[in-house]
Amino acid sequence: MPIRTKTFRMVVACFSVLLPACVHADDIDTEHIFGFMIGADVGNVGEREFQSQTTGRFGKNGGTYRSIGQELELELVPFRNFRIEVGADFAAHDISGVPGLEDRRQLTWQGASLDLRYKFLDRGSAPFGLTFAVETNLNRIDETSAAAVRNLGTGFTLALDRELIPNVVVAALNLSYQPEWTRVLATGAAEQDSTVGAAFGLMAQIRPGILFGGEARYFRKYDGIGLDELAGQAFFVGPTAYFQLSEKSRLTASWSVQAWGRPAGTNAALDLVNFERHQARLVFGVNF
Repeated sequence: MPIRTKTFRMVVACFSVLLPACVHADDIDTEHIFGFMIGADVGNVGEREFQSQTTGRFGKNGGTYRSIGQELELELVPFRNFRIEVGADFAAHDISGVPGLEDRRQLTWQGASLDLRYKFLDRGSAPFGLTFAVETNLNRIDETSAAAVRNLGTGFTLALDRELIPNVVVAALNLSYQPEWTRVLATGAAEQDSTVGAAFGLMAQIRPGILFGGEARYFRKYDGIGLDELAGQAFFVGPTAYFQLSEKSRLTASWSVQAWGRPAGTNAALDLVNFERHQARLVFGVNF
């Protein structure tokens, strides 16, 4: 039998196996299926969850740069369409020979966070789901340089999602604005910056509780909280996978690479001053 005929029959057989799973796929809950983005779902009243979120950021403009952030979170839904999340953050850095950054190798408690989300529209009864999220972080360690600081950061995110194929394919859009206020303890210098971003994600449920897809994210970073002066911009893209491990546990894995970027005032093809070359995230959650 010709190789092309064998290949064609194998492809048909694979689709035959996957098709029933797609047709009878479970309802998609978008609350946790994305890695770096968020969906419009916020959970049901009375739900309580513990979540571990590990984020790795690797590669700067020279030298060695590795940063691992670990966030431990408790989530609850006290009433309909409203979710509260509190977290404690830890950070590990390995920085050596990176221009503009001091060499550091440390593991320490970074800070605490509070995340509030309210769902205004449910995609089951509206053309799309719509949720507004506000996340506030109080940090004692700078996320990028690992220097001792007093940092207040707040992220405002508008999340929209819509099922393109009911219970099979869902798309999401995030629009974000993140102002930060920082005081460096070693020098006393006060800094302000902000980042605006737009992200698009697409996930497909190939079997009940198993989704694969990807996320594309674009960011512009500015000096000043009022978008005063552009410092740099970057575009990230990469795959995401979600697994419902059991009735009460789940796992999300996501990886992104900077496909394009540019620091202000240069012709560089990547912005490795304000952003990293690679970003990865692993999220494990369990209901209790």
